[in-house]
Amino acid sequence: MNSASETDRLLIKRIRSGDGDAWGDLISRYEGRLLAFVESRIGRRAASEDIVQEAFVGFLTSLPNYDGRRPLESYLFSICAYKLTDHMRREGRRPALPLSAGADSGGEWQLASSARGASSIARSGERRNLEETAIVDALQQQVDRWKERGDWVKLQCIELLFVRGWANKEVAVELNITEQQVANFKFDFLARMRSIIRKQGLSEDVFPEMYSE
Repeated sequence: MNSASETDRLLIKRIRSGDGDAWGDLISRYEGRLLAFVESRIGRRAASEDIVQEAFVGFLTSLPNYDGRRPLESYLFSICAYKLTDHMRREGRRPALPLSAGADSGGEWQLASSARGASSIARSGERRNLEETAIVDALQQQVDRWKERGDWVKLQCIELLFVRGWANKEVAVELNITEQQVANFKFDFLARMRSIIRKQGLSEDVFPEMYSE
């Protein structure tokens, strides 16, 4: 076993044992590579950061099924590639070529066809309403929880990230915290939002990305 594989194995072991610092180590180890992979394809820093954080959340939810036979880096890039593809589809674009799991994979993007049937449009509208209701409810629960605990810095951090659209570095400077803390707050927020929404018992058709890992 090479040193990288051994490091990853020990990192996964620490995460599974509940080591609170292990998640920060995972992000520090892989966030830069994943971010470079995504940003090279969409060219927008804030959106790229969101996709990478979603990939880490996806890894979190799929961790019970990760058996270690697949290299951790390859596994993370596979999840990130899926999140990137899903993001592009939501924006009305699709990959002309499938995304591979490696950081050097290529892929051109093209606009999806604008010809959509009435039933498709109606279904998308219904789904959007369900998504909005679920997200608003989950967000309210999260905000109420932070207020009860007095986690005002976290609340400010998430507001700057998701409401004002600031990058991690800008938020860190504004709140006088580290970029790692900003990344950890965002990761925790997305993980809890995902958990709350999944507990709502919605059809998998509403948020299919939550069940795809």
